[in-house]
Amino acid sequence: MCQQSSPPPRNDSLNSPFPRDIPICDAHCHPTDTMASVESFPAMRATALTVMATRLQDQDLVADLATQYPVVDQKTFSRRCAARLGNKEVSDGTANTAANGGPFVVPSFGWHPWFSHLLYDDEAPEPTYRPATSTSGSGTDHPPDPSHEDAAKAKIAHYTSVLAPAPSPDFIRSLPDPLPISSFISSTKHRLRAHPHALVGEIGLDKAFRLPRAWNPSDHVSRDDGLTPGGREGRLLSPYRVRMEHQRIVMAAQLRLAAEMRRAVSIHGVQAHGVLYDTLAATWRGHEKEVVSRRKRRMVAQGAEDFSSDSEGEGDEPPAMPYPPRICLHSFSAGAEMLKQYLNPAIPARIFVSLSSAVNLSTEASQAKTDEIIRGLPDDRLLVESDLHTAGEVMDAALEEMYRYVCDIKGWTLEEGVARIAKNYEEFIYG
Repeated sequence: MCQQSSPPPRNDSLNSPFPRDIPICDAHCHPTDTMASVESFPAMRATALTVMATRLQDQDLVADLATQYPVVDQKTFSRRCAARLGNKEVSDGTANTAANGGPFVVPSFGWHPWFSHLLYDDEAPEPTYRPATSTSGSGTDHPPDPSHEDAAKAKIAHYTSVLAPAPSPDFIRSLPDPLPISSFISSTKHRLRAHPHALVGEIGLDKAFRLPRAWNPSDHVSRDDGLTPGGREGRLLSPYRVRMEHQRIVMAAQLRLAAEMRRAVSIHGVQAHGVLYDTLAATWRGHEKEVVSRRKRRMVAQGAEDFSSDSEGEGDEPPAMPYPPRICLHSFSAGAEMLKQYLNPAIPARIFVSLSSAVNLSTEASQAKTDEIIRGLPDDRLLVESDLHTAGEVMDAALEEMYRYVCDIKGWTLEEGVARIAKNYEEFIYG
């Protein structure tokens, strides 16, 4: 990465060794895309990895990894943070907290916008996909399968509706039959119940992405068996995109699930920042917080009386809200003006922004935009991620690069910055 135009480091401490006894937290990564790399977990310096599921093929992989490297309780994590906040006696010289010495895994279960065409809204008045049903075999335990012609028509109708431009018949034949959103939501709900700190994600909107071309027979022979199926796997891109309205339907269903389960979400947004904000804002519309001026706060404080009873609210569950309690905008690539919208104090959800060297430092232009975002972001809203698909040394190195960069822009020492971000991560994950 070229940084010739960057100013010299403003913080001499950034040349010092990277802290090893403060939690290093990756707010967003994909190691289950390359399962062989998971073998490197025990040697990693990172303390916590927030591992994203994105499609059908990786949901169980993420769940299994979280079982193998379980989340520590908040008290344990807080003690590690406290080691650099004035209570060094709790530190044992390492921030790794998993029982096996590796990082613990916070699982995140969701359906990425790149794969949103593979779902259909079965609860819509006019679903894009109507599974063909058999008209014969009534009363038998195993009725015959529907006709191949009817099944093909239903599949064509769905993909013609959700993809643009209209896909070719050959391309549609290469795609699987779509799955009902309700079925995915139901299975995700079970996974969330099994993992109390799990997130909903990776979800979101992407205007730029195009679907990869169909597999050729020769491609299957040469494909890398080390990669989890379902991804691009080096294929060239087709001209087809998922229509934005369909992406919004898939995202909105998952936002409702996150709200219902009171779970944090990890959000993907590329070249769709306005519609993404609108989709999120729709969940809290009518529930905005009242923003009281300083003058009014002083007046209320001077004449306030406490009319609450000692028993009021005891044992009451918090009221159900239609928005997720915490939102992470991962590898945030919008500009400073969009950031200001997310920092509106009336928003009832707590908004965090996560940054990665892979995305946010990839070009000089993105680096300049990232500098502005870091400067404008409150200290307690900032997270760091790798967004990498391979665990191990490369993931550790990507995290360290981003931590050092953030500390440089913020004017923090490394120890101060890593400890601050660990505290932010605690608040994002544990609430």
